Amino acid sequence: MSELRERMIQDLKLAGLSGRGTDKVYLRAVRQLAAYYMLPPDRLTQRQVQDYLLYVRDELGVAKGTFETLFAGLKFFYLNTLGYEWALFTRKKCAS
Repeated sequence: MSELRERMIQDLKLAGLSGRGTDKVYLRAVRQLAAYYMLPPDRLTQRQVQDYLLYVRDELGVAKGTFETLFAGLKFFYLNTLGYEWALFTRKKCAS
């Protein structure tokens, strides 16, 4: 098991998100992102992650719930496990 995967698993446990299926879905989101670029996820840029999210949403047309879970998994990984402060995951949404 890779060090990053192990770190994320530990972070999911600390956040109370393991053992309920959430952990598997979040881990899958990161694995699929890495497979798409064929690079470790910690070597990707914010722009690459954003482009991937747009690809999944607009080109693949995944369901809203599926997209939201994918986004949440990547957000957890980049904010909690890696400690990145990317605007992609931290900016506030406008009320409409």
